[in-house]
Amino acid sequence: MSDRQAARPLVVAPSRSDQNREAGSLPGAAIVARVRRLLIVAVGALLGYSVLASASSGFCPGGVNSDGGFLDASGAAVDAAPLCVQLTLRPSVVVYLAVAGIVLFALGRVLRTAEDEHSARRILDRAALLVMATVVACVVISQVWFAMLPITEWDGTGTFVYPFPFGSVDMVTTPMTG
Repeated sequence: MSDRQAARPLVVAPSRSDQNREAGSLPGAAIVARVRRLLIVAVGALLGYSVLASASSGFCPGGVNSDGGFLDASGAAVDAAPLCVQLTLRPSVVVYLAVAGIVLFALGRVLRTAEDEHSARRILDRAALLVMATVVACVVISQVWFAMLPITEWDGTGTFVYPFPFGSVDMVTTPMTG
């Protein structure tokens, strides 16, 4: 062996198993990975939405006087207990359906229109971004809208305009207990 051959580093070609680990052994593995990522993003976003799109608020106009009688919102004595209102913000089913629709639409679009792996990945990535934007917007809109409900102006009658479809609000009225 000559000195020249000994000084040359030995180059080993990557094995087939190394190439399979990088590119996936399944044709279209990159697309399957993006579909999995889209599903994880959708489930995670909806779990976050379930937690963050929840709130409650309550108000009782009026009160109790020193004799144990009831007062209305303007401070006048009344015979019957004033009604209290309790509002509870919950996640809306419409948002869950919208996210499911985005995922199904993206998968259908990949099957119908994607010409190559790059365009399929782009469709799936945009769908994941749209899912996140939809959920974040719904959380922000429902929380801000709920916080702006004029619950302290409630006089025992009427209703409120709720943040549908971004969130669902339950309104419960009960008589004040003395």
